[in-house]
Amino acid sequence: MLRFLTLLVCASLLAGCSLIGIRSAYEQPAYVLVETLSDEILIRRSTPILAVETTVDILGHDEAQDAAFRRLFDYISGANLKDEITNVTDTATPLPKSEEISMTTPVETSRTGTNGIRMRFFLPAKWTFETAPKPTDLRVQLVEVPGQLQAVFRFSGLASEEEIAKNTKTLKSLLHKSSWYPASTPVTHIYDPPWTIPFLRRNEIVIPVLPASS
Repeated sequence: MLRFLTLLVCASLLAGCSLIGIRSAYEQPAYVLVETLSDEILIRRSTPILAVETTVDILGHDEAQDAAFRRLFDYISGANLKDEITNVTDTATPLPKSEEISMTTPVETSRTGTNGIRMRFFLPAKWTFETAPKPTDLRVQLVEVPGQLQAVFRFSGLASEEEIAKNTKTLKSLLHKSSWYPASTPVTHIYDPPWTIPFLRRNEIVIPVLPASS
């Protein structure tokens, strides 16, 4: 976790963000509030968005996070191609160029198997699957994330494995008592870099849901 947070620090500094008001400096996905279940839990509807993701299956959660973050950060830093090569023998055709992409927030993580993780960066809204630069790393993919209803548990402090597990259990328990039920597996959203004062940090456990009557 420490190495992952260090990488997040570097990404934020390279993005040219100040130490104050860091979250507002990043573009965030758009949501529509549907229902407030408590001070910490809400139901929202997300809008379709393009993301870049990678999956790492190696022994050690911290090592997997580090590897995933590096791959995605490399992509937005220029490890991509704006246009595909269509004719490598045509010397008059300019070679494809790369493009730097703005960092956004949150960073999404989820478990895969015992030790692996999947990580996503959401791309700025101006990009579509057709226009976004293509990753040069075959382990990195562009994915179209559909809009969905989400149950969200917000918490501050460190997004440690223990806190994520505890808050996921709390959210699932409260959903069982509500008019919503889980439709997929939970993910974690991390909004702030590690230098943010702990009680000001925003983290989320997010579970896609459906109305219990559906």
